[in-house]
Amino acid sequence: VKEGGWVHLSVWVHASVWTWRVEQETPVFEKKRHVELKMDQALLLIHNELPGTNLTVYWSSERCYQCLLQVLVNVSWGGKPGKPSTAAVAVSTQHGSILQLNDTAQEKEVCRLEYKFGEFGNYSLFVKHTHDGVSEIACDLVVNEKPVDSNLPVCIAFLVGLALIIVLSFLRFLMSLEDFHNWISKAINTRETDRLINSELGSPSRAADPQPEAWRLSAAPLRLRCVDTFRGIALILMVFVNYGGGKYWYFKHASWNGKMLFVFIMGTSIFLSMTSILQRGCSKFRLLGKIVWRSFLLICIGIIIVNPNYCLGPLSWEKARIPGVLQRLGVTYFVVAVLELLFAKPVPESCASERSCFSLLDVTSSWPQWLFVLVLEGVWLALTFFLPVPGCPTGYLGPGGIGDLGKYPNCTGGAAGYIDRLLLGDDHLYQHPSPAVLYHTKVAYDPEGILGTINSILMAYLGVQVFVSFRLIGSISSVYFRSEKLCLNLLHPIDFVWLCLWFFLNFFYYSMNLLHL
Repeated sequence: VKEGGWVHLSVWVHASVWTWRVEQETPVFEKKRHVELKMDQALLLIHNELPGTNLTVYWSSERCYQCLLQVLVNVSWGGKPGKPSTAAVAVSTQHGSILQLNDTAQEKEVCRLEYKFGEFGNYSLFVKHTHDGVSEIACDLVVNEKPVDSNLPVCIAFLVGLALIIVLSFLRFLMSLEDFHNWISKAINTRETDRLINSELGSPSRAADPQPEAWRLSAAPLRLRCVDTFRGIALILMVFVNYGGGKYWYFKHASWNGKMLFVFIMGTSIFLSMTSILQRGCSKFRLLGKIVWRSFLLICIGIIIVNPNYCLGPLSWEKARIPGVLQRLGVTYFVVAVLELLFAKPVPESCASERSCFSLLDVTSSWPQWLFVLVLEGVWLALTFFLPVPGCPTGYLGPGGIGDLGKYPNCTGGAAGYIDRLLLGDDHLYQHPSPAVLYHTKVAYDPEGILGTINSILMAYLGVQVFVSFRLIGSISSVYFRSEKLCLNLLHPIDFVWLCLWFFLNFFYYSMNLLHL
């Protein structure tokens, strides 16, 4: 027992000495890792080695246009020469960061640097005098721990999807080969083999095969595959973004600039569906009733969805948000569908079969619709750029808050935000808009407001016009034509290059999010 006690005592002494040595040898940045990092954050340790100088560190994102610098942390002098004070702070890794260090007492800039931090990385910023002179100050950034590659799962998912597309395309190519198709048909068509055997040997136990007309499936209605594909991808991305987007910043709603492409494909769907319904003999009055009912349902469902009040009990209409995505889609659908119902003209048979129409007939045949849409756009331009907004410059289009050097903190959205607050009230608008995160806006602002609906109507009608033009200039025998002709043959290679370039520029300029307006 005594020997066991000495052994335990010896182990405890060795463990204590080892722990003390580890604590002495552990770098400063390891001791300061008490800051709990979240996604899209990195740890920054700021070491103030300037004697008798307190530092104030300001921060801003490079994506924040002309934004005021915000106080990140204060780093006081350590009080003892040779022992710098250290402050630990979490910095954003979504975009590049702008750091400015000022002398707190003199409000004088000490140094300024721009750097793109990596997620979960560990960095140290040393602020000290240079060896050449006392008056010159250097700010050296050192990487203590390398960041992780948070984009690796997205890259893997993209490569897996690309591999599936390549495999399916290759299989489709093989099936297009007649020899391979016949070989596959003979390998899997056991029903035909059984029939041939039974025809030679007889099969009393087998009942007579039904007539082909009895079991043959009816032909499915023709669909425009490119439209269905575009619409499906848009809906998948919308749901993915609205449910967090995997917490990746580029799958979130744009902070300010954005686009909504789903209304464009909604316009094409309006043209296809209305033309099909009218060709089946439905009256315009009955179709108008369907349009009104569908628009009413979209608006009502939208109001219910954007106002879940599970914690506070029943829905309080005093704080209910009135605008929303479905509400905007409902109003846009109603206006565009009614325009087409009232003013759309049938396509001349000579245009569809012989292409004997002049080049602008596709636009001039829809002049009443375009006149109405252009009048609406004129109203939008007049209100946006000439409506006086109290406390804001005329024609202001910025996010307000700390943007534009903080000159217009309550001017979020300019005339569009002012009209919404005037007609609907602050309590019936979105209280947590996307620009509040980056621009620190204080006023309520709804991205699906009243004035922005005019642009949605224009975009939806552009979708209608595209299919009207395709029907007039393409070799089309009916409304449901081959998707290959629509999506590929009618696109010149140069036009396709311009389309890809347009998509690329929008993808990056609008914060890599095309679903938000």
